Amino acid sequence: MALPALATVDELAAWMQRERDELPEGAALVLDTASAIVRSEARQRFTRGTSTVALSPRGQGVALPQRPVVAVELVRAGGRVLRPDEYRLWRDDLWLRALGFGPVVVTYTHGYTEVPATVRAIVLTLAGRVLTNPSDLRQESVGSVSVTYAAETIGASLAPIERDQLARYRPRAVVVQLGKRGPW
Repeated sequence: MALPALATVDELAAWMQRERDELPEGAALVLDTASAIVRSEARQRFTRGTSTVALSPRGQGVALPQRPVVAVELVRAGGRVLRPDEYRLWRDDLWLRALGFGPVVVTYTHGYTEVPATVRAIVLTLAGRVLTNPSDLRQESVGSVSVTYAAETIGASLAPIERDQLARYRPRAVVVQLGKRGPW
């Protein structure tokens, strides 16, 4: 299943201060590609969805990789479905009441109702760069007019500042405090 673009063609036209019909025919493809690049860097889908993942708990906790976590539908561990009183969702982490389950399979709903503004801005900026410089030119001159493009405008890649902005969305490890058994 293909994920939807993280921004619309209308948003891209507004971002680039153009009319929609002034954009090239491939604008939707560029948005899909920019969205895939952003998702890959952040390791997040951003849009609302349901996933089933198999994870190995560290101690009693397991970090669910897609965020934010909206609801947990099913937790299977130790060959059986756990009752809701045997686990607890705390922020984006799942905590198990008992130890020694081994791998845990979790089905859960995650994602944002609206794409975060920072993420949408990065997608639109990347798509705008690709559409502005589709031939990946470093410099072009016509008569006495010369235009030099920044290195970040060459190819469909993220600038370092954009990678830094997406870092906050990447999954993180569960931190277990010694001497503490979980959020109960």
